[in-house]
Amino acid sequence: SIKYLHRQGAFLTVKKGDEINVSTISWGNIGFEWGRPVFTILVRSSRHNHDLLQDNDEFTVSIPTTSSMKKALNMTGSVSGRDEDKFALANLTQYNAKTMDTPVVKEANIFYECRIIYNHKVDPKLLRGDVDVTSYMDGDYHEIFYGEIVSSYTDKDL
Repeated sequence: SIKYLHRQGAFLTVKKGDEINVSTISWGNIGFEWGRPVFTILVRSSRHNHDLLQDNDEFTVSIPTTSSMKKALNMTGSVSGRDEDKFALANLTQYNAKTMDTPVVKEANIFYECRIIYNHKVDPKLLRGDVDVTSYMDGDYHEIFYGEIVSSYTDKDL
C-alpha cells in the first residue's frame, strides 16, 4: 500500500466535531514504533486538515490502488475544505470506519484507522539544507503525526 501512497496519493480524512474533511497526502510511512504499528503522515501547517488534527486523536487513510481515483485525488489536494465539501465536489462517499468516528473513503481499496500517539513540527534548523531548499521554499513546514494503526482492511472487507 505504501507504493500507492507515494505514486498517486491517498485520502486523509479527519473529523472534528461535526466537521469532516478529506485531503490528499503522498508523504508518509508505515512502520513499527514504540512497540506498535504506526502510520506516519506529514501535513503542512497551512492545510485545513492540519487545523482539524490539532487537539484531535484520530484520522483515517484510504488508499486507492487504481488510477481511476486520480481526478478525485487531484481535486481533494487542490481545493481547501475550509469553504467546500470536498466529499461532494470529488463525488466521494463517506463510509463508517470499523473502530472510530472518522469515516473512510468508500471508493478506495485499502484503509487504515489511526489513533494519534505523537506529533511534532519539522524544525528547519534540524533539516538538511538540500531537503529544506527543495521541499520548503515557501517556508510552509509539515507537522508529522504518528497514528497507531488500530484497524486496517481492504474494500473486500466492507
